[in-house]
Amino acid sequence: MELRTLRYFVAVAEELHFGRAAARLHMSQPPLSRAIKALETETGARLLERSPAGVALTPVGAVLLDEARALLDQADRLRVRVATAAGAGAGVLTVGLLGDSTDPDVRRLARVFRERHPGVEIRIRETDLTDPTCGLHAGAVDIALTRAPFDGTGLVVRELRADTVGALLRTDDPSAGRGSLRLADLAGRRWFRFPEGTDRLWQSYWNGGETRKGPVVRGVQECRQAVLWNGTVGMTLAGHDPGEGLTVVPVEDMPPSRVVLAWKEREADRNPLLRSFVRVATEAYGTPQTPPPSP
Repeated sequence: MELRTLRYFVAVAEELHFGRAAARLHMSQPPLSRAIKALETETGARLLERSPAGVALTPVGAVLLDEARALLDQADRLRVRVATAAGAGAGVLTVGLLGDSTDPDVRRLARVFRERHPGVEIRIRETDLTDPTCGLHAGAVDIALTRAPFDGTGLVVRELRADTVGALLRTDDPSAGRGSLRLADLAGRRWFRFPEGTDRLWQSYWNGGETRKGPVVRGVQECRQAVLWNGTVGMTLAGHDPGEGLTVVPVEDMPPSRVVLAWKEREADRNPLLRSFVRVATEAYGTPQTPPPSP
């Protein structure tokens, strides 16, 4: 079995759709279909059940998927170690980070990645809430661990987790004692906002899809202080302790906040260390997806 063919299979198995898998692999669908059929012939077993509704893994396909992921991860680690030993500059990866670095999934990601790549240096670039791509568009980082939505032009965005969102309120706010809220319950209230020039999709999401008036903030602590001092409304993750004097009430019709990885298109094709980082991250966050394969 060739690694390239296994990467093709992994993409189809994760997307469960030949068209989406082909787009992810930057190839047309017919050669992808032929490669999967050839792999089934080689293994002597049907790996995928095809139907008008899409694709499903067979029990044999599920076994191959687990083994293929492990083999591809080992292959990428080998490439990184050889390139690092040869002084090819593959031993450094710059990661943009937006959000809570104490998140258990982030800590698990750091631990597992260190175990797999003990000689690799990870440079962390923490950013405030005004740039959800963490400097990715500007070329300041290789990959961003952040939250969507934002302008993904020229980027690959892969979801890792979805978190419930709630309204951040002062504990003496009339709505603070309710079990849940809807966005309509907060109509007419002042909200904290991000500066002019902030990504439009990002701004709209955190403002509940409306144009709001209120204090301008750049970071998490500024958001909390704006609510504490001014009694404004903000959105934050439900289930987190916002600190003394503040409370979070879940908002029923607010879409969840998606934790994502983002990197520039085709960059994973050239960088095995980036591919390995994405693979480890998807494992750490308990999701099955992996990065696009190299040619």
